Amino acid sequence: MPPILDWPLPYAERLAARTAPAIDLVVIHCTELPDLAAAREYGERVLYADGTGNSGHYYIDRDGSGYRFVQETRVAHHIRGHNEHAIGIELINRGRWPHWLDTRHQSMSEPYPAAQIDALLVLLRDLQARLPGLRRIAGHEDLDRTRVPASDDATQQVWRKRDPGPRFPWDAVLADRTWQRIGTPGTPR
Repeated sequence: MPPILDWPLPYAERLAARTAPAIDLVVIHCTELPDLAAAREYGERVLYADGTGNSGHYYIDRDGSGYRFVQETRVAHHIRGHNEHAIGIELINRGRWPHWLDTRHQSMSEPYPAAQIDALLVLLRDLQARLPGLRRIAGHEDLDRTRVPASDDATQQVWRKRDPGPRFPWDAVLADRTWQRIGTPGTPR
């Protein structure tokens, strides 16, 4: 296991259990928040009647430090329609923060630091070693293709999710050829 600090969410044990063989997909996200503290605060919010909220399994900060908020054998809420068989990895990155749906703020200009990507690659190799069925990978933007009214002009549509975005180094992740990228990659936005 890479150097990952276990930092379970308060409701982690309430999340549905699943078996390791059920896991066949990794979804890469960026937090679209300013820092790890804001991501943790968001993850701790209870949003559902069962006392749980939205969160990825792993979070990797800009300096490469990693945290596990939810164990792999629990279903975290991070991607519509795929949670039951996916692991969510969140990269701390501002994305479109704080104007996610504003037409004037759709560019995602923050780069992903080398230390963060190196830590991601170590984590991905570790997950594949421990979860032999894990071979598919996608970005959140590949699987959630929903367009919604813009917050500044409801007559215009913007992408609900754009992460991990155009600055994410897919070439580095796919270089070892053990991953099959699924979804709709590379659509200009």
